[in-house]
Amino acid sequence: MLKYKFCPQCKYSLKKKDNSYCCQKCKISIYINPKPCVGVLLIKNGKVLLTKRAIEPYKGLYDTIGGFVKNGETPEEASIRETKEETGLDIKLIDIIGFYADRYGEGGDHITHIAYVAKITGGKLKAQDDVASLHWFQIDKPPKMAFKSEDKMLKDLWKWYKKNKLRLW
Repeated sequence: MLKYKFCPQCKYSLKKKDNSYCCQKCKISIYINPKPCVGVLLIKNGKVLLTKRAIEPYKGLYDTIGGFVKNGETPEEASIRETKEETGLDIKLIDIIGFYADRYGEGGDHITHIAYVAKITGGKLKAQDDVASLHWFQIDKPPKMAFKSEDKMLKDLWKWYKKNKLRLW
């Protein structure tokens, strides 16, 4: 997590407040807000597609497909982009599972994880970008995940799936 010392506008020293830094000279405030990121839960035949992380934090642990939302991008656009970058697949977003607070690694930035359910519409499955490998797991028997929020996310996916599986698949 970044710790600011000087104002980006006037270079004067900053004073830390509860959830922000304030410049004593020009009075600009720099807020410490969570960074938005997306998690995409692809479902097929009662299974969810998960990745094995190729990078830190939590290299080698299981993760959802997804990543950070870029400036000017909607969470929906980020979900479609991240899925294509990491898996080679084209998707259709079906529903939102929920919003989850977490940290990006030990002591890392706070994040707000937006989780979507999606189905595959095309492309060719191949681990790429920051993904070491791809694995299908029974929705009701997921592995231990890299991020704490994802364990809760997958429990919520199981509840969602039990209610919606006949309608969509």
